[in-house]
Amino acid sequence: MVPPEAGLFYFCSMAGKFTLGKEERLKSRKQIGLLFRDGRKISVSPFYIYYLLSTASDVKGSHLQSGVSVPSKNFKKAVDRNRIKRLIREAYRLQKIPLQEKLKEKKTGMMAFFIYTGKELPGFDLVKEKVGVVLNKLEKIVNENSSSDT
Repeated sequence: MVPPEAGLFYFCSMAGKFTLGKEERLKSRKQIGLLFRDGRKISVSPFYIYYLLSTASDVKGSHLQSGVSVPSKNFKKAVDRNRIKRLIREAYRLQKIPLQEKLKEKKTGMMAFFIYTGKELPGFDLVKEKVGVVLNKLEKIVNENSSSDT
């Protein structure tokens, strides 16, 4: 049993693990431009994912930064685009920890940008499954990249 005085600390440390903080979001126009110019692309239907590995010196606050986009070409209503973005961010937030741990272990950083290319409004289960597949692929890429460096 957790003592009452340790309860708040215990709760806060557990709650802090699944956050998606400001330093983990990909917001800088310069970084996003670099990612699309120099990054690589993988496809897991209904997503295109651009990613770019960086060295430890390039990593500032977080080892893993991400961004999300839903084209207005496929979804005219902002309500639908925002809902899909929320679903993607939530699925990512819940499943990113193994990839983050791997990046910290390898002392490298990664930027990733998710683009939803589907034509219909997805459910959370589908989004969570596909984001999990994407994160597993990215984790394998980090492993392959670090093993080729050594």
